[in-house]
Amino acid sequence: MTDFPPARRGFTLQVTLVIVAAALAALFAVLASQEPIGPRFTIYILVAAVAFFPLPFLTYWLYSLNRANYSLDREKLTLTWGLRVEQIPVSELEWVRPMEALATPLSLPFFHLPGAITGLRHHKDLGPVEFLASDNKALVLIATSKRVFVISPQDTAGFMQNIQRAIEMGSLSPAAPQSVYPAFVVAQAWESLLARYLWLAGLFLNIGLLAWVSLLIPSLGHIPLGFLPSGAVGTPVPGAGLILLPIVSLFFCLCGWVAGLTFYRRPSHRPLAHIVWASGVFSTLLFLVAVMFIVITPV
Repeated sequence: MTDFPPARRGFTLQVTLVIVAAALAALFAVLASQEPIGPRFTIYILVAAVAFFPLPFLTYWLYSLNRANYSLDREKLTLTWGLRVEQIPVSELEWVRPMEALATPLSLPFFHLPGAITGLRHHKDLGPVEFLASDNKALVLIATSKRVFVISPQDTAGFMQNIQRAIEMGSLSPAAPQSVYPAFVVAQAWESLLARYLWLAGLFLNIGLLAWVSLLIPSLGHIPLGFLPSGAVGTPVPGAGLILLPIVSLFFCLCGWVAGLTFYRRPSHRPLAHIVWASGVFSTLLFLVAVMFIVITPV
């Protein structure tokens, strides 16, 4: 039996936040590119950075909600939330009950959104409690020998009934417990020499690109940042606009890094992860070449 957390409300909110944050970051980055170095340029860059900062988190929460499910069979209960996977043998399940049955209220994680109620809390009676839920109105507690988990299946009553039945029946051949955390995937990928070199190459190339552009901007007047349909150089903009290139390069590298991690989780997809990370390094090299051509192109 597989159940899924309610996703419509959380999906709508998170998609809206991603679009708004991306639009604000892009808008103020473009405005900064049209300003000379000064207070207004600094304000635009800061606003663009603040708008960009939550984007990786929002994107991951959206991915996690899209992938989230709770799977129960005769041997194990598997809770999946993004890169977080918890496989619990039925023999380790102790009890299941709705949140309302607690005598002492359990607080939600400090920061949460509809569709992303995740994190750890400590309850004086239950000890550590981990949330993997999307809707605070349909929370179910599952106690194991090590920790209590809070989930939000769509069919709350039916899922609780099935877990209770599985506990009473027991398992024929107990499954091995397994806990996979996002940080574990990063640590696992870091052990690969090729992945490590690609990550460091992308990091240092982007740092070098940002440093180079930062040194160039004060000495630049106006630069071309595009071409007309005829192929001629477009209208020149203030030299500060060159900062857009390292920002876009860094954004592409971050997206590629996260995408690579999602592929790396499965051994059969690891070559794809390396290809994605190598593409990020290659794209940064292209941005370096682009900066060189922009600088030497006569206005």
